[in-house]
Amino acid sequence: MTRTTADRPTRKATGAIVPVLAFAGIVVAVMQTLLVPVIKDLPTLLDTAPSNATWVLTSTLLSGAVATPIMGRLGDLYGKRRMLVLSLAVMVVGALVSALTSTLLPMIVGRTLQGFAMGAIPLGIGLMRDMLPRERLGSAMALMSSSIGVGGGLALPAAALVAEHANWHALFYGAAGLGALSIVLTLLVVPESPMRAEGSFDVLGALGLSTGLVLFLLPITKGSDWGWTSGTTLGLFAASAVVLVLWGVMELRMKAPLVDLRTTARPAVLFTNLASIMVGVSFYVVSLVLPQLLQLPTSTGYGLGQSMVTAGLLVAPLGLTMMFTAPVYARLSAKYGPKVTLILGMLIIAIGYGAGLGLMSAAWQSLVISVLLGAGIGLAYSSLPALIIGAVPASETGAANGLNTLMRSIGTSVSSAVIGMVLADTANNVNGVAIPTMHGFRVSFLIATAAVALGLVLALFLPGRRPATGPQLRASSEEDANLERAEEALEALRGFRGRVLDAEGSPVARAKVTLIDRRGRQTGAALSAEDGSYSLAVPAQGAYVLTAKANGHGPHASSATHLGDDRPVDLDLALPEATVSAG
Repeated sequence: MTRTTADRPTRKATGAIVPVLAFAGIVVAVMQTLLVPVIKDLPTLLDTAPSNATWVLTSTLLSGAVATPIMGRLGDLYGKRRMLVLSLAVMVVGALVSALTSTLLPMIVGRTLQGFAMGAIPLGIGLMRDMLPRERLGSAMALMSSSIGVGGGLALPAAALVAEHANWHALFYGAAGLGALSIVLTLLVVPESPMRAEGSFDVLGALGLSTGLVLFLLPITKGSDWGWTSGTTLGLFAASAVVLVLWGVMELRMKAPLVDLRTTARPAVLFTNLASIMVGVSFYVVSLVLPQLLQLPTSTGYGLGQSMVTAGLLVAPLGLTMMFTAPVYARLSAKYGPKVTLILGMLIIAIGYGAGLGLMSAAWQSLVISVLLGAGIGLAYSSLPALIIGAVPASETGAANGLNTLMRSIGTSVSSAVIGMVLADTANNVNGVAIPTMHGFRVSFLIATAAVALGLVLALFLPGRRPATGPQLRASSEEDANLERAEEALEALRGFRGRVLDAEGSPVARAKVTLIDRRGRQTGAALSAEDGSYSLAVPAQGAYVLTAKANGHGPHASSATHLGDDRPVDLDLALPEATVSAG
């Protein structure tokens, strides 16, 4: 049974929704870089071997990769706000577990729970799509998507400051406090989305995907320790391939799969996800290289001798610039479309890394690199959800964006493993301590440049589409215009038409009317005209649900059936007055 109209929002979508959801994304991203300032000290702090201490970082990465598509699907089924609050609550518990321990195993458990919150990113993007008017959606999604980089960039100097002047456990208490604040703000400001997907949760699909991802990411993150040609590494890669192939076959046979692979195979979705991996690679390289270069002593001949806090401050513009590119992206995307902004972002990233090859001799040069790369990565990250959302039904927004966020996570995982291997293989051994070399840093930047170049090629294969928020293309001649109007009239005959009215019967302009089929999939959408009129074509006969929403009004949903003939179905949609409640 379709659950599209369940759990309608009880409050008007206010202007505070965007900053509250973006704040949740930033808090979640902070978890990824929280321990970067104390990485080198983890073996001592946890009284364990360096190879064991790396699991504190690896566990967060793995759980985030597994949770992202699963939480996206659960949000589509049972409510995106509900799952967002659950993700944040699990993160808070994990932060408190880590704050109360100095031993390895409990720390790994806590960090695993913290990584679980990565699902908040696609959930926030899905809520924005469901709740915001179209003219605000572009910049809002851009800000939410960029929050991964913003949180990571801002966390570096803040975490360094705490680590230098307080007990390192304070990092986790601070993270728990931020998570609790985000939960409270979400409950107070963000209404639940009315959109629901059909079906039940695919438990077997979730287990299969989780197993395949863990088997794939483990050798990537630990391959440099185990040896890339060791039996363990190669065996896990082989096992991952087998599990993921079997999982894919099973998903194709499921009525309501965790991931709709047929949708994922569409060129717009497939090439966006492949390009996302390359963007993830490019983002993590700068996060790994610049802090090390800045903190190495000047006695090495190339180190810049900066303190932990200063290094964090010099890299922080990477995140800040990503945040400021969100409104710029919205304007560019409205005029040229998200494909163009993705390509532009990747070109700027390539310029940043290319310039970085010759700008490694002074601290201010690191600042220039951070700003350039932040602008490029911000544009690229901002484009990804718009490309995905434009290619999937509304009922699959959470799962599709969850998969896209997973692709970025895979990119950062590959980047971490490859760059870690490069820096280790090119390091100088000084009194038993491995010191990264300038050669290793430059090779790392070359790898990032190559990844971006591959991403550019993949982005060129994306289908060109008319910008979602831009003006409609005009017919090139009077004959074309007449033909276009005739086609539109014929389409209107084969669907639903009517007017969107308020509680007093007056027309409501620019209301979003969405057509949803019996499986919970969005099959059409339109904005009402100045007189409140709308028309939507139907792809086939059958039962549908029409939903309408507009600023200043409560949402409305009506069930209707179309017989598949050329006669239109007249259906007026009356929006109730907006209601306000405590929760």
